[in-house]
Amino acid sequence: MDKLRIDKWLWAARFYKTRSLACDEIDKGRVQVNGASVKPAREVKAGDSVQLRTGPILRTVTVLAISDKRGPAPVAALLFKETDESMRLRSQAAEQRRLAPEPALTLTEGRPTKRDRRDAEKMRSGGWGDRWSASLDD
Repeated sequence: MDKLRIDKWLWAARFYKTRSLACDEIDKGRVQVNGASVKPAREVKAGDSVQLRTGPILRTVTVLAISDKRGPAPVAALLFKETDESMRLRSQAAEQRRLAPEPALTLTEGRPTKRDRRDAEKMRSGGWGDRWSASLDD
């Protein structure tokens, strides 16, 4: 076997858990072969360049071997080789995510604490909520 459907190869190489997930990602245009958008039935062969996006991660791999059976991860890793540029960009993105501040950790943003909720209830309990009408009491 020297050619195989791209969805089957992506599944066998363990990029996606199921073939239907691979088909969905291909249909959304997140997978390209040799720089061109493809359909799930597109055949790949050894030497083809496959570019795929998983979330914010963009990977470029070269097909080394073809297999239609999903094996263990060490065997699946032999089916492709990731380019040096792709590995560098992936590690750079991981470093940026690691160094980025967590937005929910600031005091002005994120979910209110229990103390914030109690303070808001205290403010609501006094004032307008206790009056029978909006007119001033004399």
